[in-house]
Amino acid sequence: MSTVPQSQDPTRSQDQGHPRRWLILGVICLAQLTVLLDNTVLNVAIPSLTVELDATTSDIQWMINAYSLVQSGLLLTAGGAADRYGRKKLLTAGLALFGIGSLAAGLADTAGQLVAARAGMGIGGALLLTTTLAVAMQIFAPEEQPRAIGVWSAVNALGFACGPLIGGLMLDHFWWGAIFLVNLPVAALGLAAVVALVPESKNPQGDRPDLPGALLSTVGMASLVFAIISGPGHGWTSGRVLAAAGTAAVVLGAFAYWENRVPHPMLDLHFFRDRRFTGAVAGAVLITFGMGGALFLLTQHLQFVLGYGPLEAGLRTAPLALAVVVLNFSGLSAKWTTALGTPVSIALGMALMSGGLVSIALAPGGYAGTLAGLLLIGAGCAVANPAMAHAIMSAIPREKAGAGAGINGTLAEFGNGLGVAVLGAVLAAGGAAPSSAREFSDGVSSSLFVGAAAVLLGGVLAAALLRRAERADSEMAVAR
Repeated sequence: MSTVPQSQDPTRSQDQGHPRRWLILGVICLAQLTVLLDNTVLNVAIPSLTVELDATTSDIQWMINAYSLVQSGLLLTAGGAADRYGRKKLLTAGLALFGIGSLAAGLADTAGQLVAARAGMGIGGALLLTTTLAVAMQIFAPEEQPRAIGVWSAVNALGFACGPLIGGLMLDHFWWGAIFLVNLPVAALGLAAVVALVPESKNPQGDRPDLPGALLSTVGMASLVFAIISGPGHGWTSGRVLAAAGTAAVVLGAFAYWENRVPHPMLDLHFFRDRRFTGAVAGAVLITFGMGGALFLLTQHLQFVLGYGPLEAGLRTAPLALAVVVLNFSGLSAKWTTALGTPVSIALGMALMSGGLVSIALAPGGYAGTLAGLLLIGAGCAVANPAMAHAIMSAIPREKAGAGAGINGTLAEFGNGLGVAVLGAVLAAGGAAPSSAREFSDGVSSSLFVGAAAVLLGGVLAAALLRRAERADSEMAVAR
């Protein structure tokens, strides 16, 4: 194993962390927030885009999906590149690309131009999502990492909640391009702060570039995500979906074969032999599967069943994010994780989230039951998500932090997309339609139960594997 990478900043102490670590965390979280907002902000602008750019339904789908498709396809590659070439360099490049893409999107005159700009933003987003978490792992001492990751996770929740709200407020006062141009001052501020504050760190081994691995992972993941997001609209047995899924299977199989034999792999497949890693991975996929799909359905439930407008529906989901922010920024979730241990924290958090989904599914027509469910989900997210991310990152050598962040981001994208597709299919299979509020409500409830079961299963599976890994480590320590 290579030596632990040290920052080029001579004031950094591995035992105590970087002296400006909390300020640096604030900077990278600001960069993270801009990326997360753009995952959802475009949804509220669809009516305006349809009229002003004469966009078809297919155009709108590509405007939304180009961003997530490119971003998810590049996450593994971006993480490996950050380790190899420097996390600060890639973070800087990500902010610059994201800002340029936002400018191009805001000034687009045609649907095609906006799709291309969104794809460019996706490249910057992939670089930002991997480097922010990797930098956080480098600048904090091990005992502070759970709280730092908790803050990072809280920003994720904040981005999810604020995207539709900010988009709605901007569209009330400005034209649709403003939802992208508002990123420019944030990106410029973040860029200046990163250059001034963030220390450089990279893998001291200087592994050779794994270009075939980068190409295979990008094509394979992009094909997989494309199949998932195309399934609900085109049918799971359509030629388009089957071709994309077949391409993904072949290319990702070739990627695994290549990575297992190349001397300097972009993704070390030996990570998956670690029970801590596989346990956290399994839990991460199932938690994002259940939550992504369930929250997608919840926003429709608030509008079609309870009768709220888009902006009010966004406000009604805010308690979930606020619960995450309060518990993580206060440090309470990190204290609970330290006291309970990672396996119990993950099991408890995901049980709370599952209970919240059940509460919403069983809630009567009013908002009170939904509110209780959102608060339970928020509390569960605040405990489980940081513990899960820390379990993934701590199972990987520090010099491979970028690769770990890439895996974490890829799992989130994959699980979320799969959850939306599968739970949406469960809803459609029941014959529910927005025109029939009662039937639609019953369909949403059935889908929420499926999501709750997936989340609970993820918690049990992750906790069991992590507990076995801890016992194996203890037995090895005693044997020594």
